[in-house]
Amino acid sequence: MARWEPDARGRLVQAALALYGENGYENTTVAEIAQRAGLTERTFFRHFADKREVLFDGGSALQELIVSVVADAPDPLAPIDAAAAGLEAAGEQFFVPERRDFAGQRQAVIASNPELQERELTKLAALSTAIADALRRRGVEDPAATLTAEVAIAVFRTAFERWIDETNRYGFPELVRDSLDQLKALTAA
Repeated sequence: MARWEPDARGRLVQAALALYGENGYENTTVAEIAQRAGLTERTFFRHFADKREVLFDGGSALQELIVSVVADAPDPLAPIDAAAAGLEAAGEQFFVPERRDFAGQRQAVIASNPELQERELTKLAALSTAIADALRRRGVEDPAATLTAEVAIAVFRTAFERWIDETNRYGFPELVRDSLDQLKALTAA
């Protein structure tokens, strides 16, 4: 096996996504993923706790970036705009055009499996809690901090679904801003 080739983690992710698409998540084993990537199972487990974590790689870095931008946003910025700034920053770093196909394939795998859907919801709930905590540190009291964080997650999910749509021609940050603007227009009416 070609263990010395670079980017073992990336190769494992690509192999897993391809196999999940071909055979389904449930019917794919860690051994098959490692073999497709030209690596050993031991190497797989050095990078991931289990086969489901392949789909959630980078979630901690995404959360850290969003939270740091929310925490460091200028003081006069409204809480929802601070949260949106965090989402937009994430879009600029994580949701770039060359990753759109990958993100769409990943989302299709998650949508096809209740266990993975649950994991996705757990990750989003943790992100919401982290955003709310960052807002509280900015002096936003509850329930406003919690409500703002939950709205930010709704905006995130809506923008993401729009971004992976094959007919979409807009960047993720633009979709975040547009989704938030539409929400603001609805609540102002």
